[in-house]
Amino acid sequence: MLQTFSDWLTYDILKLIPKTHFADSLNFFIADTIKIFLLLIVIIFAVSIIRSFISPVKIRNILAHKNKYVGNVLAAVFGIFTPFCTCSAIPLFLGFIEAGVPLGVTFSFLVASPMINEVAIVLLLSMFGLKIMLIYILSGLVISIVSGILIGHMKVENLVEEFVYKNKGAGDEFANFNWKLRLNYAKNYTLGILGKVWIYIVVGVFLGAFMHGYVPADFLAQYAGSDKWYAVPLAVLIGVPLYSNAAGVIPFVSVLTEKGVSIGTSLAFMMAVTGLSLPEFMILKRVMKLKLILIFAGIVAAGIIFTGYLFNAVI
Repeated sequence: MLQTFSDWLTYDILKLIPKTHFADSLNFFIADTIKIFLLLIVIIFAVSIIRSFISPVKIRNILAHKNKYVGNVLAAVFGIFTPFCTCSAIPLFLGFIEAGVPLGVTFSFLVASPMINEVAIVLLLSMFGLKIMLIYILSGLVISIVSGILIGHMKVENLVEEFVYKNKGAGDEFANFNWKLRLNYAKNYTLGILGKVWIYIVVGVFLGAFMHGYVPADFLAQYAGSDKWYAVPLAVLIGVPLYSNAAGVIPFVSVLTEKGVSIGTSLAFMMAVTGLSLPEFMILKRVMKLKLILIFAGIVAAGIIFTGYLFNAVI
């Protein structure tokens, strides 16, 4: 239905000539923009309702009392259901530390939170299918869990700023919510997230639409195909300076794969953008020392690169 509407608007209303570069780009832009925003509204609203039943206090207590490796797994899973960026995950990260959760467990959460989220899961399912979506979730969880375990074994608590251990943590803001308040919270949260990310989505779709219409089909495959050994680390390196979330970068990734870039290289780029961005590191600088940030970035980058090569080898 969305494609029919896009075709009608592009060719019947605007009278553009089919199969031209501009017409193809605009048609792609209209259809994908509407599809992504509809998915975002539905998924963010639904997950906001679910989140209102999850107490941060209870989560912290569960993680603080579990075997540390079980804690890493649970923390990574919880990270999937948090907001979209590190800046919104840091308050819970601080709360975990205050509650006595091991540092390695908190890092499993911190890695998973921006790298894997509910919107990315739904968009990957709609654009690439169930297999790629499940691989994305599994690889993100493995990277998060292993990163947390490695950092936990390094005993680097002294590299966290002192004030973090004095943080009072977050309370349970949903304790007395009824359904009316939950629905109102979900509405406001959805509008708030859309207000923050809409520009990244539009830019992401615009870049994807431009590549869809103007970039030759074999151009990117020639320089970033699966046969190029440097494609995955180069994709990660390019992704680090960029700032976006999965909702904004997935349309771009979709076109990369369409143009011949291997799925492993494309997903490595997406994970680097969402999990290793420079703005994220600048936020983290407020709560940890540079050495720990470099350790964190190095471990996560190595995991992403390994995952990219693995995807390229098996898919």
